[in-house]
Amino acid sequence: MSGIRVLRAGAGMALTVWFLLPLVPLLLWAVADTWDAPARLPQDWGGRGLELALAEGGVAASGRSVLLGLVVAGIATPLGAAAARALALRTAPLPRLVSVLLFLPVALPLFAVVLGIDVTLLRLRVPGLVGIVLVLVVVALPYTTYLMRVAYGAYDSAFEDEARTLGAAPRAVRWRVRRPLLAPGLAGAAFLAFLVGWSDYLVTLLVGGGRLVTLPLLVAATASGTGNEPTVAVLSLAAVLPPVLVLVGVGLLRRRVGGVR
Repeated sequence: MSGIRVLRAGAGMALTVWFLLPLVPLLLWAVADTWDAPARLPQDWGGRGLELALAEGGVAASGRSVLLGLVVAGIATPLGAAAARALALRTAPLPRLVSVLLFLPVALPLFAVVLGIDVTLLRLRVPGLVGIVLVLVVVALPYTTYLMRVAYGAYDSAFEDEARTLGAAPRAVRWRVRRPLLAPGLAGAAFLAFLVGWSDYLVTLLVGGGRLVTLPLLVAATASGTGNEPTVAVLSLAAVLPPVLVLVGVGLLRRRVGGVR
C-alpha cells in the first residue's frame, strides 16, 4: 500500500509540475520591462505589462468573459441535467437519436458549424449577443449532459422513495434530497459550461463580429502585435485565474458533500 501511495504522490507531483511549468515564463514576462535574448532572465523588471493591460481594457474584457461564462453555465447546466435525467430514466423518445444529436457539436468541426450557423442567424436577424449565447450553450450541452449522465448513473433513487414514504412533498424531495446528492455533478457540469463561455474565441469573433470584446479576443489582438509580450503575459495570467478559482470552489463543494454523506 505504501508503494502505491508513493506512486500516486509522485504522479500527482509530476502532473502539477507539468501544468504549472508553462506559467513560469508568463510570470517572468508579466514583471519584465525588458527581456532580450540570449538573457535567461529579464534585464529590467517593472509593471509595464500590467499598466498596458489595464489601458487596453483588460478589466472590462475580463468582466465580459466572466458574465458570458456565467450565462452559458446558467443555461447549459439545467438543460444538460434535464437531458441526462431523461436519458438515465429512459423517458426520452428515441434515446439513441437524442444522444447522437446532443453530442454532435463535439464530433463536428466547430469552425465549419459556426460559419453555417452565423449565416442562419444573420438571415433570422438574431442579435449578435443572443446568437453568441445560443451557440455556446449548444457547444456546452454535450459536456453538461455527459457529466450529469454519469451523476445520474451513480444516483440511488431509493433516497427519494424513502423521503416520500416519510411524507416529504415532491418539492421537498427535489430540493432536500435530489439536489444535495447531485450537487457535485451539477458543480462539475457548471464548471465545464463556464469554461466554454469563458475561453471561447471563435464563436465570439464570428457570430459577434468582434463587437463583444472578451478576454480571449483581447489576448489574441494583443498577441498579434510585436513587443507586447509583457501585456500578453498579464492578460494570459488573468485568463487562468477565474477557472482556477471556480475549480477550487468545485473541489471544496465535493469535499463538503462527501463529508455530509
